[in-house]
Amino acid sequence: MNVTLRKIGNSEGFIIPKEVLDRHNLKAGDVLSVTEDGNDIVLKPVDDAFERQMKTARQVMDKYKVALQKLAE
Repeated sequence: MNVTLRKIGNSEGFIIPKEVLDRHNLKAGDVLSVTEDGNDIVLKPVDDAFERQMKTARQVMDKYKVALQKLAE
């Protein structure tokens, strides 16, 4: 399956065919991570639950930074 890069504002992008979106349960507004694997470009859905958990963990670590440093000693 081929897609064509298109000008979108000041960026460039491509349209993901509906069949691919349906197969991977993707919809408008979903966030994808972009990585490179050698010569390949890999798109993967971002796990929102994991991102929320990491945000909460960072907030807790910031709040208890001193106590966590003492515990680590």
